[in-house]
Amino acid sequence: MKRSIWVAFGLAVFLSLAIAWRWNFSPRPQAIEVNFSQAQITPPSVNSDRLWNDLSALSFRRFESIDRSRARQYILRSLTEAGWTPQAQTFAQGVNIVAERWGTNSAAGKILLGAHYDSVEASPGADDNATAVATVLEAARLFGAIDTTRSLQLVLFDEEETGLLGSLAFVDRLQSGDLQGAVILEMLGYACYESGCQQYPANLPIAPPTDRGNFLAVLGDRGHMPLIRSFEQAQRSNLPPIVTLPVPLARFLPPDLLRSDHAPFWQNGFGAVLVTDTANFRTPHYHQPSDTIDTIDRSFFSGSAQLVINALTTLLQGQNELNGA
Repeated sequence: MKRSIWVAFGLAVFLSLAIAWRWNFSPRPQAIEVNFSQAQITPPSVNSDRLWNDLSALSFRRFESIDRSRARQYILRSLTEAGWTPQAQTFAQGVNIVAERWGTNSAAGKILLGAHYDSVEASPGADDNATAVATVLEAARLFGAIDTTRSLQLVLFDEEETGLLGSLAFVDRLQSGDLQGAVILEMLGYACYESGCQQYPANLPIAPPTDRGNFLAVLGDRGHMPLIRSFEQAQRSNLPPIVTLPVPLARFLPPDLLRSDHAPFWQNGFGAVLVTDTANFRTPHYHQPSDTIDTIDRSFFSGSAQLVINALTTLLQGQNELNGA
């Protein structure tokens, strides 16, 4: 993930707070009004050993073409073993991986779960972004044999670190109509618990919700609030807390906010959320050779993955429109 997205993240926080929009922060589930009649279906449980095995297998430098090819082969094999039929989507600079499983109601549309699988040149990218890829693979295993109302599309993007090239190519070919929303995962495994270890932009108009980096952040556009609310509903007392940040796209869209894989969806009018551990606002290993598996908090990582699965369950079992407030 580009460093400038986190400068923009901080700016978005500042502006949102300045116009009196609140942080949603709670270590326990909140009462959320949800119109999904199937919302109470119990989400499947992640397997922490599988997550860790995938993370271990993918924690190597994935910058050069040969290394990204090695990562692709692992992803393709894992998806195939989980019962999916993945396809390679080639573009000028790389290869995306796309797989889809149909829901029981075609009129309900589909949810996209995505993550980039490349890394920066000097880093093995355990947190950025092998944790997210491992979570997508776990979702493939868990939802591969479950009937859901909506379809689920999995996309592993190439060349995010060189300018969102994979997601730009994907969205450029995307037909509007049945996509109800995209959930983009970006760094899910680093936590810190000491006072002051979580950083925020300077001059916030109110005090930050916590100075400890034990939460998962969800950044989304206010035009598709049900996507954000699905994560609020996903909270459980035994999982990491969630901080949600609705961004006012109609009022403000700085160029630097368009530098992660959710951005091409926003630019083209598709609802999307970015789910993240906040990267360099928290971890000292961001884009460094030290972004290795031994720096990942296994409990936080598993909990973050479970939150994603919980939110996906709500989204996939719903039938109502996901646009609007």
